[in-house]
Order: sequence, then structure tokens, then C-alpha cells
Amino acid sequence: MRVFLSGLRKLVGRPASFVTLGLLAGLLVLIIIATATVSTRSGSPTAEARALVLVSFPGAYDLILEFILGLGGLFAVIYGAAIAGSEWGWGTLKNAVARGESRSRYLLLTFAAIAVMVAIGLAITFVVGLGAAIVGANIAGVPTTGLSDAATLNRLPAQFARGWFAVVEEASLGFAIATLARSQLAGIGAGIAFYFGETFARLFLPDIVKYMPFAVAQASLDTTGSGAAAAGPGGGGAGITSLPADTALLLVAVWLLGSLVVAVVFAERAEITG
Repeated sequence: MRVFLSGLRKLVGRPASFVTLGLLAGLLVLIIIATATVSTRSGSPTAEARALVLVSFPGAYDLILEFILGLGGLFAVIYGAAIAGSEWGWGTLKNAVARGESRSRYLLLTFAAIAVMVAIGLAITFVVGLGAAIVGANIAGVPTTGLSDAATLNRLPAQFARGWFAVVEEASLGFAIATLARSQLAGIGAGIAFYFGETFARLFLPDIVKYMPFAVAQASLDTTGSGAAAAGPGGGGAGITSLPADTALLLVAVWLLGSLVVAVVFAERAEITG
């Protein structure tokens, strides 16, 4: 518990935490406000209706959540890699081992702190996005009566929990890659390449890629039973089928555990010098 709390306090003050949260929340606010502003100037009723979807409740709840869980996966990979790489680059892992800490325990508790920070970041971004959607609705003259829709509000916690678990799995990939590379930059670069490489590969190898980490993370959020991967960041494209949500969620757990096992085994066998 001491290592976990120490890691959590350390992450709260890291620039990576503020930058990641700021970028994700800033992009969401920018898109929502820009959408609402453009909708008021659109001369086409069809174009206006499409633009207003993002600020019309209760549908805005789902779209905001979809955005932060989709693009949030990319930011999670970068964040996990940045934190894991810094453990090697800044020598904090070496210092912990010198104090007698178990390498495995230290890394796992560090990642547990990352998982908590991911939950906090997603929650803050969702609240910020919700506020931006309300402001956007007022700009566009859209009524906000759907804010209190009971059915939507009742299922949001479960959707958020599934989404958080999926994003944590994506963070574990960056964490494992940076641990293997022992470098922040190498881990971040490889994580980003993996993210976009898998996205593009879905167009050519959908039957294989649907079992890959980012694909199962996205599919685990599709509780509608449609079997179609969502488009957009981290999602597939139209016509690309994905796994059932519960099956995908199980594979998310497999990828998460696998990534942590790889990171821990490497750390246990690595020579720490300097």
C-alpha cells in the first residue's frame, strides 16, 4: 500500500498527467464548441441536424463517452509508456530495488496507480465534455431536457466501467513496450505505431485484427449486439465486424494480464546498473 500511495502521489505531480488530460479534454471541448458554432451557420437542415447530434441530450452522453474512450486509448498508450519509461530513464526503479523493494511488486503497484489515474482522467474529461455540450446546446439553441433521461443515466456507470477497463488494457501495452525498451521515447513511438498500424490493418486483415488489443478494447464497448466495430479513433470502419462485447471483454483481460506479465518477467531478468 505504501508503494501504491507513493506512486499515486508521484503521478499526480507528473507533467505527463496534466498534458495527457489537458490534450484529451481540450480536443473534446474544441470539437463540441466548434460543432455547435458551425451548426448555427449551416444553411442546410440536414447538415445542421448532423452537427447538433453532439450537443443533443441524451444522445450526447454516449457520443462524449465514445470519444473519450476511443481517442483516450491512444493517450493511454502514450501515458503508460511515458510512466514506465521514466522508471528506467530517471532511475526510480533502480532506487526502489536498492531499498529492497521487489521489482515485480513495484511495477505492478506502479501500474495500479496508473489505472487509478486513468479513471480520474476519464471522469474529469467526461464532466468537462458534458459541460461543453451544455454550453454548445445553449449556443445552438437546443433544449437540454434530455439531461435527466433516466434510462441513459442508469446505464452510464456500467458503460464507463467497461470503458475504463478497456483503456487500462491499452495503457498496459504502452507500459509493457516502454519497459522492454527501457525508454520513454521508444515506448511512446512504438505504442503509437502499434495503435495506428492495427487500425489500418483492419482494412486488410479484419478476421485476424479483431483479436488484437485495440480492436477487442473497442469491441468490448459495443453492448448493443450489433457486432459492428465503431468508426473513429481506435475503432474500425463500416462493415468491419467485431467480436461480441462479452467475448471481447474477456480478451481485454487476457491482453492486460499478458502485458503486465511480460513487463514483470523482463524487469525481473533485466540487469539494472548505473
